[in-house]
Amino acid sequence: MSALLTRPREDGPAVLELADVVKRYRGASEEVHAVDELTLRVNPGEMVALHGPSGSGKTTLLLMIAALLQPDSGAIRYDGHDLASLSERQISEYQLRDIGFIYQRFRLMPRASALENAARKLLVGGMRMREAQARAKPWLERVGLGERIGHTPSEMSGGECQRVAIARVLACEPRLILADEPTGNLDSARGREIVQLLSSIAHERNAAVLLVTHDLAALEIADRSYALRDGRLT
Repeated sequence: MSALLTRPREDGPAVLELADVVKRYRGASEEVHAVDELTLRVNPGEMVALHGPSGSGKTTLLLMIAALLQPDSGAIRYDGHDLASLSERQISEYQLRDIGFIYQRFRLMPRASALENAARKLLVGGMRMREAQARAKPWLERVGLGERIGHTPSEMSGGECQRVAIARVLACEPRLILADEPTGNLDSARGREIVQLLSSIAHERNAAVLLVTHDLAALEIADRSYALRDGRLT
């Protein structure tokens, strides 16, 4: 069945809910609505894809969901909790333990190995080195880097670095994964594998994945997909 024809499940609590979310930026001569009264629900066990041209509000939306940017109005809820009502400590916990953000840029430590980079967020969360690396290693293998775990970013291609960044997120097993163009540095075959992996993670672990992509092939894998233009879903 085409992802475009798949209806969202309305039964049970959503992992992520956005209700009439607005974010504006004031330019030199006009006010730009980066996100304009956007409403969206992402349920456990599904991957939702957003696509659209540059400047359509996709990255702004992800930054707000990650609580790295505040909306001007509307509500963003994780597991029923409005992010605006959380304390700074709760927001930090949410960012560290509940969500995983796959950035367009890798954000890897340049002198650390692939394994050390993949274990980084677990270490920040207080896990011991041996346990963190034991958790991260299978994910590096799953993204096809089992033989590259000792290599540093300078010894790897851009696509390999992107896969390390993806493994770093998956090792933490978050309930919500935000992926900002995760296939941008990958060839088409490897990109499809990664999108399929994210979809599998959603289904296997009952997680929610929100994927921003220019890759039209990824839309066929997603459970639902939407176009985002001028801050509005279509």
